[in-house]
Amino acid sequence: MTPAPQDPAHSAPFDLPSIGAGLTFAASLNDLAAALGAGGEAGTAVVQAPPGTGKTTLVPPLVANLVAGAQSTQTSSPRRTVNRPRVVVTQPRRVAARSAARRLASLDGTPLKDRVGYTVRGERHAGPDTLVEFVTPGILLRRLLADPGLDGTAAVIIDEVHERGLETDLLVGLLGEVRQLRGDLTLLAMSATLDAPRFAALIGAHDGAGPAAVVDCPSALHPLDVRWAPAPAARMDERGVTRAFLDHVADTAAAAHAGALAEDADVDALVFVPGAREVSHVASRLRGRSAGTEVLELHGQVEPALQDRAVSGRGSGGAPRIIVSTSLAESSLTVPGVRLVIDSGLAREPRRDSTRGMSGLVTVSCSRASADQRAGRAARQGPGTVVRCYDQRTFGAAPAHPTPEIAAADLAGAALILACWGAPGGEGLALPDAPPAAAMADAVAVLEALGAVDDDGRATALGRSLSRVPADPRLARALLDGATVVGRRTAAEAVALVSGDLRAPGADLTRLLAGLRSGREPAARRWKDEAKRLEGLARQEGPGVVPAEPVPAGEAVGFVVALAFPGWVARRVESKAGESYLLASGTRAGLPAGSPLAGHEWLAVAEVSRAQGRDAAGTGAVIRAAAPLEADTAAAAAAHLLHERVEARFRQGRIAARRERVLGAIVLSSTPVRPTAEEGRDAVARALAEDGLGVIGWSADADGLRRRMALLHRELGDPWPDVSEPALLARLADWLAPELEALAGGKPAGAVRLADPLRRLLPWPEAARLAELAPERLEVPSGSRVRIDYPDVDGDGRPVVAVKLQECFGWADTPRVADGRVPLLFHLLSPGGAPLAVTDDLASFWSGPYAQVRAQMRGRYPKHPWPEDPWTAPATARTKKRM
Repeated sequence: MTPAPQDPAHSAPFDLPSIGAGLTFAASLNDLAAALGAGGEAGTAVVQAPPGTGKTTLVPPLVANLVAGAQSTQTSSPRRTVNRPRVVVTQPRRVAARSAARRLASLDGTPLKDRVGYTVRGERHAGPDTLVEFVTPGILLRRLLADPGLDGTAAVIIDEVHERGLETDLLVGLLGEVRQLRGDLTLLAMSATLDAPRFAALIGAHDGAGPAAVVDCPSALHPLDVRWAPAPAARMDERGVTRAFLDHVADTAAAAHAGALAEDADVDALVFVPGAREVSHVASRLRGRSAGTEVLELHGQVEPALQDRAVSGRGSGGAPRIIVSTSLAESSLTVPGVRLVIDSGLAREPRRDSTRGMSGLVTVSCSRASADQRAGRAARQGPGTVVRCYDQRTFGAAPAHPTPEIAAADLAGAALILACWGAPGGEGLALPDAPPAAAMADAVAVLEALGAVDDDGRATALGRSLSRVPADPRLARALLDGATVVGRRTAAEAVALVSGDLRAPGADLTRLLAGLRSGREPAARRWKDEAKRLEGLARQEGPGVVPAEPVPAGEAVGFVVALAFPGWVARRVESKAGESYLLASGTRAGLPAGSPLAGHEWLAVAEVSRAQGRDAAGTGAVIRAAAPLEADTAAAAAAHLLHERVEARFRQGRIAARRERVLGAIVLSSTPVRPTAEEGRDAVARALAEDGLGVIGWSADADGLRRRMALLHRELGDPWPDVSEPALLARLADWLAPELEALAGGKPAGAVRLADPLRRLLPWPEAARLAELAPERLEVPSGSRVRIDYPDVDGDGRPVVAVKLQECFGWADTPRVADGRVPLLFHLLSPGGAPLAVTDDLASFWSGPYAQVRAQMRGRYPKHPWPEDPWTAPATARTKKRM
């Protein structure tokens, strides 16, 4: 069959000399072409080029020319026939994909969507004739799941791999396997700062010819002046970034920009702060201080058109500009005109709290590599200046590189992609870093609970449906199931609300939803587009499995959120620290101060993170996004957590039980009941495991016997038993079984004496010598029988005899126990019971120190005997008169 004729404009190669005019990377094009095999054989390469060199602009058209030339020279049909060989380029952010596509199309002199296009979530400007398509990593991941062979794609370029985004890391592993199936697929990785040998080994791992070639490019940065302007106040406190620090950043930016404009009217400024809230605050303050300057905001919540405006140049005759941005502008983008950077030194990175079962973004000091990337924005097009709003010591203490997202983020979405790919847990994939075992196990458990994977970790039909929804698998499941109850539109609106990077005022999602529906919120248009798209996906994937029970309209958002995060359904509790909420998972969390959600009995929580201070209500965690709902709705959404149980506890020496109806860790109702024998045994066993044998109590005689046995075990060893707490708990059946049964049946602990059960452990016939080896009392020369205090069970001390000095007159030989191995330690007391001497050598005491003791004591205790010769004086416990 003869192929359809092609438009010569589309089949013509990209004019690289024209596109690359003035770009540093143009000098490296021949090296890259040679590395990829210009003769027609698809290859791999790693491109390491500093910011501003033009790699994102030049490498894609070069590769497009190479793969087109290779196809035209093939004498036999390739494995896949690609009529218009497409080069797919990933960019970690949507604004970067759009910007890169527009720039290349402009330099090529063709309309966007013609030879050059882009596809990002909710937006596509690419057609069947597109040769170079810029996409986000998530778009390419879903294409791979739908078509593992990537039909129609001749080359893939993964840009900005140094950022170590989770989806980008997954692409490295998945595309490595694709090359095993398709030797004709060209694969490149590009970065400004990269561990090149490591990624070269990964990219080239499946070629059999060793690592991929590494192509370097000299720096294109101009001289950079680094200045330091630390704030007088702290950057952060327990509630986050301080207002005082943000004011300092804004004031520093205004002053620095005014100074720069005095020297060069064409200088624009770029200000880096960690999040959308901080962007808004700094931009607002700048608008009040920078008259005649256009202040633009750049973050994920800004409308695409405004994002594109921020990353475009000011244009001829335009006003000076200050762009206030999150780390979104840190790499991938060259913002024309920027010669001044103001850096807060802060960033938001994902973190996972395995203890509380929560994850989210936290504010941290940015890495040194990120700080250098930010500074480099100022020196791409000429000499520039960076002002860091912190000191050099803080810069030096920062981590060298950002934490790879795979090491810190929730992995539920990644685990689902890997399961759909056929590599559960990443098994067999050459990933830049293996996912942490504990985090991956938690993620797989989430997928199992959703029904997304089977017992072998492979994706189910439902799991594949969920993978086609561009949201966390829990939200995808809530979309499908919620649609059957509250309707597709409402379910889609709720999921778009939670899955976007929108900040709910006072954590109130219903208030945020009202603002978005009315159009008052800046991100309303983007949210509506996302909700519409999700609604279409819900219709396409079909109904969920939740039965259609009516939910009041005011609880619809809470219901959908609870479907996604049933473990975060929460009930209000009162404590000394104030109002807080107990989540079904068992975690406690507080609302932000002044939240309109305060007072609601039940909440469906969508986001919770670590926090301190007033916002946490003393719990250590704060609710960042939630919607109210009622008890019945909460129970319907989290039905699998709803059950009844009999909770038997051994407290204050008695068994007590209650029948409880619970939603996870939340007790809904509780009534007293009589426990069964098995429930009683379990309760006693739990109490002993948690608090030890002290819950029963050691009487004086039991404690004394145990100490004697412990000394013999320490000094003589077997067969004398180990009576330490762990050893006794490990042998409960050998010595305490009847008493445990009695306790489980309701007998109070006060009625149980542990001495008799303890004797069951005595070895026979050696036990007959217990009184000889470790006597309870010692007869002293006065005739008194004095108790021997044996050392603690876990101690290494000696037995002690505390006795009046006068009762030991004439006693020369110190008694010993444990078959003569351990001398007793005597505490010789005054008539009033105060210690006068401590000795284990009585003979030496009488011959020496006694004289000094006598001189000090005979005036204080004249009624008691203090003979000059203690060897011949009669031992007595009486006064001289009574003697």
